[in-house]
Amino acid sequence: MTKRYGNRLALHDVSLRVDPSECVGIFGPNGAGKSTLLRVLSTLARPTAGRVRCCGLEMPAQASEMRRLVGVVGHQTYLYDDLTVWENLDFYARLYGLRDAGDRIRQVLDLLGLGDRTEERVRALSRGLQQRLAIARAILHRPRVLLLDEPDTGLDREGRDRLASIIGEQVRLGGAVVLTTHAVEFGCQVASRVLFLDRGRLLWERPASGDLVDELERQLRRRA
Repeated sequence: MTKRYGNRLALHDVSLRVDPSECVGIFGPNGAGKSTLLRVLSTLARPTAGRVRCCGLEMPAQASEMRRLVGVVGHQTYLYDDLTVWENLDFYARLYGLRDAGDRIRQVLDLLGLGDRTEERVRALSRGLQQRLAIARAILHRPRVLLLDEPDTGLDREGRDRLASIIGEQVRLGGAVVLTTHAVEFGCQVASRVLFLDRGRLLWERPASGDLVDELERQLRRRA
């Protein structure tokens, strides 16, 4: 796929396939096109050229159906500051038509360690707790695909461990995950495959491993 913003080429002929039970980590320097790629995959932006397919559906014709299959964590939390933790998730549960809304809300709050925060307003939460709630929102409707743009931002060690467990469970149950992160070690821990982008181009991809951490960090420093 290719994505242009005016004369600026944000993505150039990027081809990506993510299979069920797979987590793909995307790395690259700032401005490489990582967030743009996830915006296109999540239907928040249309490719200038190329196609996006998800679970047999194709964008843009079936974009609304695709959104119901996808959970997104982006740079914005998509939470309502004046609503409580519970009210935010209840709003999204109604949006997705969840029949077991109450049970599912309690389940995802427990997964993120927010079970005792249900009556707190979002604006009163720390940045890290807001990020946990954004993750809870993204997994609430049991999406088949998780698109996570720097989901570890603001998380403490416990929060990152909870996120890693959620990603692992998504993969174990046959779902797919695509994530970007500046935390190279964390990304290589949760991903099974790693892609490297720079200036909108996919330069290489390799199986994820602990041995890849130093190489990734060297390349990121070199291209900073």
